[in-house]
Amino acid sequence: MKTPQTLQVPLRAIGNSHGIVIPKPFLVQAGFEGTVDLTIEGSAIVLRKPSGRVREGWSVAAQDLAKHGDDTLVMGEFANADDADLAW
Repeated sequence: MKTPQTLQVPLRAIGNSHGIVIPKPFLVQAGFEGTVDLTIEGSAIVLRKPSGRVREGWSVAAQDLAKHGDDTLVMGEFANADDADLAW
């Protein structure tokens, strides 16, 4: 494992937000590609490789809810007035 590096980078305005440019060697060393998980831990913003599929297990959980009758609508059905002519 390489020795941790510290580099000060400026915050840059990006529209109504702010961001930083992460140097390519940092991304390569961390093995980042595509997307990352972004969290706050104490006073640190932490980037990690994605931990897995975001919706992993949802299908099984939904089937389990339906099997036990716990999948009823909480707010009931409601439609937009303009939807009356739509065929569902």
